Amino acid sequence: MIRTAAKRRVRVGAARLRHLIVGLLALTTAAAASACATGGEQPRIVVTTNILGDITREIVGDEAAVTVLMKPNADPHSFGLSAVQAAELERADLVVYNGLGLEENVLRHVDAARESGVAAFAVGDAVDPLTFRTADDGGPEEGGGHPDPHFWTDPDRVRKAVGLIADQVMEHVDGVDDRAVRAHADHYGDQLTSLTAWMEKSFDRVPEDRRSLVTNHHVFGYLADRFGFRVIGAVIPSGTTLASPSSSDLRSLTEAMEEAGVRTVFADSSQPTRLAEVLRTELGGTVQVVELYSESLTAEGEGADTYLRMMRANTTAMADGLTGG
Repeated sequence: MIRTAAKRRVRVGAARLRHLIVGLLALTTAAAASACATGGEQPRIVVTTNILGDITREIVGDEAAVTVLMKPNADPHSFGLSAVQAAELERADLVVYNGLGLEENVLRHVDAARESGVAAFAVGDAVDPLTFRTADDGGPEEGGGHPDPHFWTDPDRVRKAVGLIADQVMEHVDGVDDRAVRAHADHYGDQLTSLTAWMEKSFDRVPEDRRSLVTNHHVFGYLADRFGFRVIGAVIPSGTTLASPSSSDLRSLTEAMEEAGVRTVFADSSQPTRLAEVLRTELGGTVQVVELYSESLTAEGEGADTYLRMMRANTTAMADGLTGG
């Protein structure tokens, strides 16, 4: 009897040990799966420009890995990709890009990724894009204009874009928490609403007769449309920095500036100010050249390392430049 009871206790102990081992294995497997989901196996979103990269990261938070192809202080019209970066596009769960012809050297890689089955979202196409005209377009009846890709200079359009990007993430990126993505998007949207109100207040101090803009190239059309400015012209009469002005272009612009009494040129921080300096010479050395962060974020700590900081820095510089403050 004693020996039988002892055997029974051994069998019960062994059974309990087996249950304990099975339970520990289950916990270990679950932990490993969780680690994969939050570590190297995170879903991947690839973004072309650094402005959209910052916005997308605000929306996604920790729900996915976001890779930004364009480096700080780069020119979106001319930056290119390495073979490794091009391959990243085709491994992505979602590609977010500006579109409207902005990333001129990258769009073919985006097209290749889309053809291989990757979801790709052109943000600019979806936010009611404006058009601008160049000298080659002719008059209103002769030319239809070109789509303006610089929609981010209007924070209201960016707020619309935030909701659309969030929709794309929830639709195409498996494994994200939809409620977290939507909460991030709503929070960032509130920040953009505050930005718009602050910009309106800042621009209120610019008198009506000084609300005229001349830039390096056509980049602030959306800002002008939203906040009541007039675009007199651009040193490069195009939406891309890859174009070049002719002598007749410069002559027409200086005449327009003389007529409008404009003495301030806003130059893109990602481009040399040489062309704007030409205008200073043409107009007798009385032109003020103000540098803005218009097409690229800076490196961290350089004044415009997020979209919100970039827009606040530009607004202050523009208001000061137009009022002499």
